[in-house]
Amino acid sequence: MSLFRTKDLDKMIHSSRTNTGLQRTLGAMDLTLLGVGAIVGTGIFVLTGSGALLAGPGLSLSFILAAVACGFAALCYAEFSSTVPVSGSIYTYSYATMGEIVAWIIGWDLMLEYGLATSAVSVGWSGYMQSLLSGFGIALPTVLTAAPGAVPDVITWFNLPAFCILLVITGLLSIGIRESARANNVMVFIKVAVVLLFIVVGAGHVQPANWQPYLPFGYNGVFNAAAIVFFAFIGFDAVTSAAEEVKNPARALPVGIIASLGICALLYVVVAAIMTGIVPFAKFDGVDHPVSLALQYAGENWVAGFVDLGAIIGMTTVILVMTYGQTRILFAMSRDGLLPKKLSSIHPRFATPFFTTWLVGIVFAFIAALIPLNILAELINIGTLMAFSLIAVAVLVLRRTRPDLPRAFRCPGVPFVPLAAIGFCVFLMCHLQAVTWIAFLCWLAIGFAIYFGYARKRSLLHPPQQQ
Repeated sequence: MSLFRTKDLDKMIHSSRTNTGLQRTLGAMDLTLLGVGAIVGTGIFVLTGSGALLAGPGLSLSFILAAVACGFAALCYAEFSSTVPVSGSIYTYSYATMGEIVAWIIGWDLMLEYGLATSAVSVGWSGYMQSLLSGFGIALPTVLTAAPGAVPDVITWFNLPAFCILLVITGLLSIGIRESARANNVMVFIKVAVVLLFIVVGAGHVQPANWQPYLPFGYNGVFNAAAIVFFAFIGFDAVTSAAEEVKNPARALPVGIIASLGICALLYVVVAAIMTGIVPFAKFDGVDHPVSLALQYAGENWVAGFVDLGAIIGMTTVILVMTYGQTRILFAMSRDGLLPKKLSSIHPRFATPFFTTWLVGIVFAFIAALIPLNILAELINIGTLMAFSLIAVAVLVLRRTRPDLPRAFRCPGVPFVPLAAIGFCVFLMCHLQAVTWIAFLCWLAIGFAIYFGYARKRSLLHPPQQQ
């Protein structure tokens, strides 16, 4: 039963209200923009093309389906984050409700999700940046433009732009979250303005005939596209990782989670509708810049240039928030004894997990530079769907075991909303490829080996005489 030992929830709540070494500087607006910064990026600027090939004009329905699944999970996150405002997100919540082994699994899972997401988005950022530079007649040596084997019949060694942007973001995060949040807020306003510009300009070029047939591949195409574009919503859960750096977590965390998801869902649905109304969906085959393509197709080349710039800025904020979330997960696991203590050390001047931030940044910068995008993207969705399922389970468990616990925000419709979150997530997981499941199970096997070989005996919950 020691595998299912849980942390003392009352102590966790008390410790979150005391000095943890991290600075409480973030408000509800910061968290909302942090969430939007994490969500609006690769999903809207890249994956809309892939989704359109699977669902046709019905892509908007795919985004709605993915948003509903995320919405149910977001309500569960809001209850937990406002009740237990501690760094670590679903890892910490699982530790307090379902036990150490479940917490380790989800923490290990989140390491993969956040880490590969930063690497994958960095590769996408690199492609847009190289496209922008080429417009000014600037070109990097071919061998430094992509990972080995990423481009068929072209010799490439190293994706230098992807490597550099991750190191720049790492440097910013290592200085302090307040400075990082300010930079994120500015970039979020710019990229949302670019998306709104696309909506205003693109709406006038919509041809309703392009929406016929609306579901060329039936509802199965909508479901398959939803499983792919689900990646577009990844990031709002990273808001909860900032719990110990929020001035009023009981109020700010639920607002930040729900508001950021709602804003992004609305933008995605409208953009998908306009994009497929301008361009026949079949023309998105092989296109990695579908939004700007739609504007070029409409003859609005000057706006397309702004969209390319917005895509670069958008992906920058995604990298920032995902890297931030990754460091806080490692910080929480280290503080619990499951990982080396060095990972939870705080810099005396910057008040950040300085060592952990640079370790994460350097490791995933090399992964972005050396591994092709298609391989990086394999595991991200399944890991997130599992995390969202577990947060719903955790809410059900805590409602039963601690009904008296004060909750600043209560998930409505319990048990139906958490059960719906689980159902939607499992449904989407079933529409992922078999190779994704195999790779994910291999990652979990490695995690189990590390837990039983290292983490279990070094856990702070392990009996002292046996440590």
